[in-house]
Amino acid sequence: MKIETIVNAEIELLTAIKNADVPALEKMLHDDLLFNLPDGQTITKEVDLESYRSGKIQIETLEAADQIINVIGDTAVVSVIILLKGTYGNNPVANSFRYIRVWRQFGESLKVIAGSCVTLQ
Repeated sequence: MKIETIVNAEIELLTAIKNADVPALEKMLHDDLLFNLPDGQTITKEVDLESYRSGKIQIETLEAADQIINVIGDTAVVSVIILLKGTYGNNPVANSFRYIRVWRQFGESLKVIAGSCVTLQ
């Protein structure tokens, strides 16, 4: 697995998130995904996808910075700062978050198997 492959996967993922592209997210997120939100809640793939399907999350701005990628065999760990502006459940969101995402190769496809984000002050 090459770092360039992960960089491209991250771009594809962020584009899908910004556009609420549920079919693209469906392909990129592993069925057994676990993701920790800044409030400590752990969500599944289905909970995440439903927030996009329902319009609960609306993203105006999504910018990545300070990306670090470590490739370990068929797995990659990505640490990245995301500037996010939009709404979540009608509440405004305008903050920077540090995400960690774990990608794994499954045959020809890459999937996010785990992740977490914390709010930066």
